[in-house]
Amino acid sequence: MFQILGLITPLFAIIALGYISGRLRKISMDGLAWLNFFIVYISLPALFFLFLSRTPFEQFQRMDFLIRTTLATFAVFTLCFLIAKLYTRASTKVSTIQGLASAYGNFGYLGPPVAIAAFGPEAAVPVALIFCFENTMHFTLAPLLMTIGSDKKSSVFRLAISIVRNIVTHPLILGTIAGILGAWFQYKAPLPIETMLSMLSGAAAPCALFAMGVTAAMRPLKRIPSELIYIVPIKLVLHPLLVYLVVANIPGLPDYWVYSAVLLAALPSATNVFVIAQQYDVWVERALSAVVISTILSAVTVTAVLYLLKNGGV
Repeated sequence: MFQILGLITPLFAIIALGYISGRLRKISMDGLAWLNFFIVYISLPALFFLFLSRTPFEQFQRMDFLIRTTLATFAVFTLCFLIAKLYTRASTKVSTIQGLASAYGNFGYLGPPVAIAAFGPEAAVPVALIFCFENTMHFTLAPLLMTIGSDKKSSVFRLAISIVRNIVTHPLILGTIAGILGAWFQYKAPLPIETMLSMLSGAAAPCALFAMGVTAAMRPLKRIPSELIYIVPIKLVLHPLLVYLVVANIPGLPDYWVYSAVLLAALPSATNVFVIAQQYDVWVERALSAVVISTILSAVTVTAVLYLLKNGGV
């Protein structure tokens, strides 16, 4: 247990440092925008490219694994969407944000540092592939359902163009594709470029975790919505349990692939849930509450998941 605490404590300590810094120093959020740009557009793509390009290409052919993890996440989204729609009588737009809060994990910021620290550098492969597939699903579901629930209907062509553009231009997906191509062609970067990529990769985890803490501090909670009673348990408990059930029996799958998938499913709601809520002006403050509360509680639940994974409990 102490080994797990030693692994997870520094990661959440950096989030806490960001939170404390954000509370003590009233610096404009404009500066955080540049830090987020560095993380999403430069540092994390470099991390994904570096690890994926060094991976034997055969490891990218586990479509059975990727289909099962994506369908499990879609099932979680659908469950929460239906609870919101049928039980609380929420609109399609609100139900969509709640579904995303229960299924869209923070694997962009928390996924790589936690998985690599827990299971080694090779864990970057399943992390990047899950990110690519599940982000594609989320980038498709969000605009599609928001359009269905809107009074102003967009044309099917414009909607399709918007979805495709959001997918193919996302920097982390581009970094994943570049890494897979690098593995296919067995590309070996010159030493100066590889050194630069290593430096950028090393900055990804601390910068992302610090930015999470600052974001939580700069947007304090005004109220805790009652919907979190079912959203948070679905995200932190049901999601990883379901992913484990669907991937644990895949023949020949390395343990660290199973463990990485379960860990990613156990992560709290992604900051992008709040971003999407802001974009469509739907359930904005409550979406932020889901992100913050699930992140705080994940310090306990992620620690428990890691303990089970690394000590034979799973």
